[in-house]
Amino acid sequence: MDFKGEITWNSSKPDGQPRRSLDISRAQKEFGFAATTDFTEGLKKTIEWYISNPIKDGNNN
Repeated sequence: MDFKGEITWNSSKPDGQPRRSLDISRAQKEFGFAATTDFTEGLKKTIEWYISNPIKDGNNN
């Protein structure tokens, strides 16, 4: 995304939920869902889509 800024982490604050993980067992059981794209590839494809489909005005039209 060519971000040129700087990220400064506040280490005095909690770091979110590092142990949280997605449980897709119900999706697998109910309709056979199983992800076929890993996170990194999915994120890359999402960013590429947004770059290829710019917002034309403030109303996403």
